[in-house]
Amino acid sequence: MSEVKTSIIKCGDSRELLQELKNDSVQCVYFDPPFNSNRDYFLTPDNKLGFKDKFNSDDDYIQLIEPMLKEIKRVLKEKGSFFFHISADQMFIPLLLCKKYFNKVQPIFWKRSRSKNNTKNKVGACTDVIFWCSTAAKPKFNMVYQPLDSYYFENSYKNSDSRGFYALGHLVYTKTQSTKNPDRLYSIEHNGRTYAPDSGWRLSKEDLASLIEDDRVHFPSKLKGKPYKKLYKHESPGKPCTDNWDDIHSIAQGSQPRLYPTQKPQALLERIIKMSTDEGDVVLDPVAGGGTTGVVCSELNRKFILFDKNEEAIEICKNRLKGVSYVSD
Repeated sequence: MSEVKTSIIKCGDSRELLQELKNDSVQCVYFDPPFNSNRDYFLTPDNKLGFKDKFNSDDDYIQLIEPMLKEIKRVLKEKGSFFFHISADQMFIPLLLCKKYFNKVQPIFWKRSRSKNNTKNKVGACTDVIFWCSTAAKPKFNMVYQPLDSYYFENSYKNSDSRGFYALGHLVYTKTQSTKNPDRLYSIEHNGRTYAPDSGWRLSKEDLASLIEDDRVHFPSKLKGKPYKKLYKHESPGKPCTDNWDDIHSIAQGSQPRLYPTQKPQALLERIIKMSTDEGDVVLDPVAGGGTTGVVCSELNRKFILFDKNEEAIEICKNRLKGVSYVSD
């Protein structure tokens, strides 16, 4: 298969289909394979759509997963990202495999559900782990945001001006973060007072001057106070995303219809795809299931490659992507 020019949906063994892809042809891979949970996953007791997640041994599980990881690393672009989704209780083997094939492995913790009221003899399992992997030290990354927590939202925007209420953002480095960059060691004057922090400014003199001209700097009333950037409540996109994703809930707790037993919410895939790709990039899902990756890619103007060995799953993908251009078998 040559360079990916259009989206693809194919039915078959991903260990074989991945070999058809060209080196360095994919920007992002979302991998949500069987978890080795020793369970069966079916849509309903009467509907056998799904799969059995049972292996005779851990070695059998590794024999399924590792060949795919080898191929995924090959097809991934230099600054591409690989996301391995697994349950927290089965994270050990995936972590070892990820560290074997990728230089950088960062766990992201997804709190997929709230408290479990039906547990009696163990703690409730509410968390999945998504290992964000790359060969590059700095893979492609776009900032994404999470909602501000209610306490911060209600208590931080206490200052106001003609624009509205605002919180205070740091313009000056702390002593432990002090810089020796000469471009950040400068002084400014405002209303007869001079500000020249020993630890340095967080932005250039030109950028600070632009903020001051636009009345976006809060100057202190106290003599030894520091200037701060005005962060307006009505302009806030939220807080920069952390590795604790507690603001996205599973299909079971949302309004999206469940079409596949292990289907993930669109909001989860939206965050992953937005943070690691740009428009026009290619996203691969080699265990596509219900095709949510493809749905999100079509909405975000990304190309997708969906593989699954389950013919019923492939039909679900195609039904969800009616009207979207792709090639298939």
